[in-house]
Amino acid sequence: MPDHPYDVQHVTIHGHRRAFVKVGSGPALLLLHGLGCDHTTWAPVIGLLARRYTVIAPDLLGHGDSAKPRADYSLGGFANGMRDLLTVLGVDRVTVVGHSFGGGVAMQFAYQFPERTDRLVLVASGGLGPEVSPAIRAITTPGFHQAMGVLALPGLRHAGRAAMKALAAAPSRHLRDLGEVADIVESFKDPAARHAIRHVVRAVVDWRGQVVTMADRAYLTEEMPMAVVWGHDDTVIPARHAEVAARLAPGARVEVLPNAGHFPHKDHPERFARLLHDFVRTTQPSTYDRERFRRLLEDGCSTQAELASVTEISSA
Repeated sequence: MPDHPYDVQHVTIHGHRRAFVKVGSGPALLLLHGLGCDHTTWAPVIGLLARRYTVIAPDLLGHGDSAKPRADYSLGGFANGMRDLLTVLGVDRVTVVGHSFGGGVAMQFAYQFPERTDRLVLVASGGLGPEVSPAIRAITTPGFHQAMGVLALPGLRHAGRAAMKALAAAPSRHLRDLGEVADIVESFKDPAARHAIRHVVRAVVDWRGQVVTMADRAYLTEEMPMAVVWGHDDTVIPARHAEVAARLAPGARVEVLPNAGHFPHKDHPERFARLLHDFVRTTQPSTYDRERFRRLLEDGCSTQAELASVTEISSA
């Protein structure tokens, strides 16, 4: 499949170029990619989903063909950017689907803009426990930018990319995601992209792992249909974080796909599209009730002890 099978459109918002793909018709799906990726990570499923839905797949700020300014790369900033993009496109409500870091953005979007969120789908998402690949933690360390500048030199970059692609083709479940990692490393040849990724990671990860969590606000999903999809062989964010999601949001649908890594939508695109369609088909869009939301905020979680027991699962 080509890297850009769909026409990429652009709009300028707040002075920054935003790239996105918008195809299909029907209820809107907002597909948010992970760290260092872009909308092409969804290429295997966009066509499948566009048969029934309006699919909007942006390049987040600092990624892909979108601008890479010195700007706000917090989760809240990304959520605001998605609200503004949807407003420009004339889309009022979406089912928001977030992969990896994009899952964190999806959760933040649903939290900040519940009146514009029909459903929440998390795919191998961040924000559900501290564990994360050492390679991502390394981005926060001093010297990352300089080291990646050296590794991004043409000879080293091409050799490294070829080696990772070859290893990804090996019959090992622990190596399956290296092909995607190779593409991410390829994007680091752009100094602006390296700067942006470093700011993104530092907002959510430190040397001990993820520092942003949905645990303290998971009770708000009580009013919103939620699904969680993970690959059993994920080596970037452990699949056991899906169990954390199930404990934090007992009403969520949780699917752990066998023979899949950190990119289950690419490992099994047709199954992923079926799961997503079944979830949308069998759930009613969330209805935002300001008074109900106020009561949820006032009540909060039932006990801090219960919250602590849930979040301890991921570090056990």
